[in-house]
Amino acid sequence: MSPSEASRPSTVVIAGGNGALGRRIADDVASRGLGVTILTRSVDVRSPHRQVEWNGRTSGPWLSALDTGAETALINLAGKLVDCRPTAANIAELRRSRVDPTRALVDATRTLENPLVHWIQASTTAIWSDAGESWCTEDSPVPEGLPQMTGVVEPWEQAAADSPCEHTVILRTSIVLDAKSPALQRLTRLVRFGLGGRVASGRQWVSWIHIDDWLAIVRCALGLDPDVTIPAGVVVAATDNPVRNAELMASLREHLHRPPAPPTPAALLKLGAIVLRTDPALGLTGRRARSRVLAEQGFRFRYPELDEALRELIGDRAR
Repeated sequence: MSPSEASRPSTVVIAGGNGALGRRIADDVASRGLGVTILTRSVDVRSPHRQVEWNGRTSGPWLSALDTGAETALINLAGKLVDCRPTAANIAELRRSRVDPTRALVDATRTLENPLVHWIQASTTAIWSDAGESWCTEDSPVPEGLPQMTGVVEPWEQAAADSPCEHTVILRTSIVLDAKSPALQRLTRLVRFGLGGRVASGRQWVSWIHIDDWLAIVRCALGLDPDVTIPAGVVVAATDNPVRNAELMASLREHLHRPPAPPTPAALLKLGAIVLRTDPALGLTGRRARSRVLAEQGFRFRYPELDEALRELIGDRAR
């Protein structure tokens, strides 16, 4: 089913809506007159939106947030941040923090008197792990036997496949460039400290998307754009113009007005990852992703090129 065949929602429920992307989409749809309810484990007193506590595992009073009697859409963003050491325990927790809430939501939707009109399920292009020079689109096969991140993301997507909602979009998102996002803030901080050189060979691909384009794709998936409809199934949220790591770092240095910086060898990155308790694969692997579905549906990116995206996000403010 496409959004044009489903009803336009009057309210949107966002599971995990107090994260960086959740806050952005909550503000975006609210500004368009839709009601917003956030399912959260911890209420954020700074949020202007209605919040309902849940544990992400079992049913409870939060079920009423989905059964509003109005046309309701669900956006599931629940899950632990991937910025952690790739230990067996952490990988299991990454998987559990995604799969358990998704199963709880699926079970809840089966009990609703009024079915959901849309379900947007968060996912990531990291499902393809390190894809080398291959292009990754909605039709690309998922590799087998990889614990991180394929072994996390694949069961996450499969958990949502049981949803009774007829219009379910699995949104495989690349790196979202947003001035307020942890990813871009960390990169700009490294560049400002003189550590903005390429990582290892610098040839690993970086797929990316500007926050405004990501929000636009979500609106299309919710049926809020009269000109672009997105069918149910997997959709890749990435521009058609991925860049290599070396190009990304050079562009950041240019926009932040910093001189060339020495490269970061893979061995040094792995050592630093231990100290910072993060995963070196975040910098050493890459995907060359783009969306066949968005192109077929006539979606146009506002920021298709990296330089114009960084200019809008950073501009002369970095001087």
